Amino acid sequence: MLTKQVYLADPCRASSLPYWKACRIVPPPGIVLIHEEDFTPANYPDCQDEPYFRLRHNLKATPAPQLPEGFSPCALSLSEYASHISRCYEDIGVTESELRQFTDRTVYDATLWIAAKDSRTDAVAATGIADLDREIREGILEWIQVSPEYRGRGLGRWLVCELLRRMQGRADFATVSGRCGNPTNPEQLYRACGFTGRDVWHILTPV
Repeated sequence: MLTKQVYLADPCRASSLPYWKACRIVPPPGIVLIHEEDFTPANYPDCQDEPYFRLRHNLKATPAPQLPEGFSPCALSLSEYASHISRCYEDIGVTESELRQFTDRTVYDATLWIAAKDSRTDAVAATGIADLDREIREGILEWIQVSPEYRGRGLGRWLVCELLRRMQGRADFATVSGRCGNPTNPEQLYRACGFTGRDVWHILTPV
């Protein structure tokens, strides 16, 4: 069983999931989660391999969040968050009902749900959702997305830096994970915002 001490010593190596999830979520039957250092592809010939990076931020040196000109913060309903998230991905999405379950979690923090709109058209341009594990003082970036037509303008950096700023003083570190090889290259964004680490976890699914 994963202990707080082991997790806090090296969060991204100790677990593929944030601590609160690792303590509550059991992988579906047949799914194997294994760290890069322990992974031998030949041992899993009948599995589909999906590698994910996992990074950490110490929350000590956080770039100042700068919302690009022409955009402004906005408040959204759960339905609007769900709609925007689903529009930003081709292969994944989330429903309003699923997001409502997020608000029932012990790690829910309303101040870590943020969004920006196009000031000219009022169109939602970017949304970000993060969690706060108050028990071990960990901030967790969950959903970070920018509408395709607004990418490359600095909105992703604003989302990440603004969420990190809001975690300061309440968390001792932050973590984030994402799919390796994602064409939008989120890892580059997170590293540009101060995240570090080389941990990769493999999600192995029987085929």
